Amino acid sequence: MEKIIFFGLVIPIFLFVIYLGVRAIMTGSSAKSANKMDLENENIEEENSSNNSENLSKELNNLNELLKSGVLTKEEFEKAKKKILDN
Repeated sequence: MEKIIFFGLVIPIFLFVIYLGVRAIMTGSSAKSANKMDLENENIEEENSSNNSENLSKELNNLNELLKSGVLTKEEFEKAKKKILDN
């Protein structure tokens, strides 16, 4: 009789402990996945910003070349530069 009462109490407690452990593992796994996604998004944003700054530099260099070659006047150069920098 004592064994039935003992196992009647121990088995539910044991199952509850297992449930808590599995739940903790799943929560940790979800947090790790979310953190990984955040890092990937940050890397993509950094790549985009560096690409944008490279494109900006190329466009400004092209404008400068056109100014030096005499294709653009100083006023046209300033307007085009302002337009590029505002975007």
